[in-house]
Amino acid sequence: MEAIRPVGRTLLRDRACEAIRDAIVSGEIEPGAVVRDIDLAERLGLSRAPVREAFARLVDEGLLESKPQSYTRVTPLVASEVRDAAAVVGAMHELAARVAVTRLTLADIAAMRTANERFADAVVAGDVDAALLADDELHDVLVRVGGNRAAASTIARYTPLIRRLERRRFGEGGNCRSAGLHDQLIDACEAEDVDEAVRVTAEIWRGLEELVDLA
Repeated sequence: MEAIRPVGRTLLRDRACEAIRDAIVSGEIEPGAVVRDIDLAERLGLSRAPVREAFARLVDEGLLESKPQSYTRVTPLVASEVRDAAAVVGAMHELAARVAVTRLTLADIAAMRTANERFADAVVAGDVDAALLADDELHDVLVRVGGNRAAASTIARYTPLIRRLERRRFGEGGNCRSAGLHDQLIDACEAEDVDEAVRVTAEIWRGLEELVDLA
């Protein structure tokens, strides 16, 4: 008899977590809003158990806060917390760039350029979802090739906190990260100039910290 692998529950939890996280980051569920597992379970077509598990993970990520026997609600946008998250995520991206630059293939460079073209087009079109997706795809090339799982996990853990602010600022008419800086980063990667790639990465994240100060 083939072994039965108990993966269903994990997959349901992950599905719930991703859906709720996306709703919080997009602003569909606003800061301060109280969330109830029974309501979200019904909306997602799931039982309450995976939703409660998703809540626990999102509390750990800083997107939800919970008071036992009282409430679970979306955390407010606190500039100092976003700035701290941006500093940590930026440092991890610098680490990824330092390791990855000399390992990149021509296909990796091409993927970064294609992502940046989509990013620039999305910024012009005012399409925040497409812009942030393309931005992630570009930087994820360096994270993937760098191969540092701890750095990748840290980036995944704290990026949603930052994305909430980026989305709001973009919707208010602010700019996402510069496609021009992305071009500089890609050129440095293509030239295998590690120091320049790290410098440009740091500049990109300094710009994000300035975005926090404007919030």
